[in-house]
Amino acid sequence: MLQRQKPSDDGFDRFMAERWPHILRSAFLLTGDRHDAEDLAQATFERACAAWNKVRRADNPEAYLQRVLVNCHRGRFRKRRVAEHPVAVVPEGLRLVGDHAEAHGRRDALLTALADLAPGQRAVIVLRYFEDLTEAQAADVLGCSVGNVKSQTAKALARLRRHGQITDFAPTPAKTSGTREGVA
Repeated sequence: MLQRQKPSDDGFDRFMAERWPHILRSAFLLTGDRHDAEDLAQATFERACAAWNKVRRADNPEAYLQRVLVNCHRGRFRKRRVAEHPVAVVPEGLRLVGDHAEAHGRRDALLTALADLAPGQRAVIVLRYFEDLTEAQAADVLGCSVGNVKSQTAKALARLRRHGQITDFAPTPAKTSGTREGVA
């Protein structure tokens, strides 16, 4: 685990507090699991903390953080997974916290459809439609060309449209053409 020396008010704590909910949501959309999302968000901020001077000097610290998030997510597949051993009884002192979002039935359909996408397609959909980035911004975060983002988006949307339960979520071609390109 990376250790950070805490200088007086370097701005990281405030940056993390402001960005945590947003990064956690994106991590959840990338992983499809609440616990994996928390781990991914923590790893993202751990790396950002270790490189905080570089992050805060970046032209766009939020885009830098999103790139760290995507890279951490990609890295999860390169490492061996640690075997989990579920227990029947929660240890004393811990309590189960209900996931209130589970009550929303549409979320499950969306997560199932997102899980069917290839990792690159899923990242493009999360960045374009949940983070509301332009094609150029998504390409910058992913480290690829705008053409690749367009191609991956088209393939992902076509795949999402085949899921009959999520037609409310999948933008139609008329809604996607040019709507985000003028946004900086």
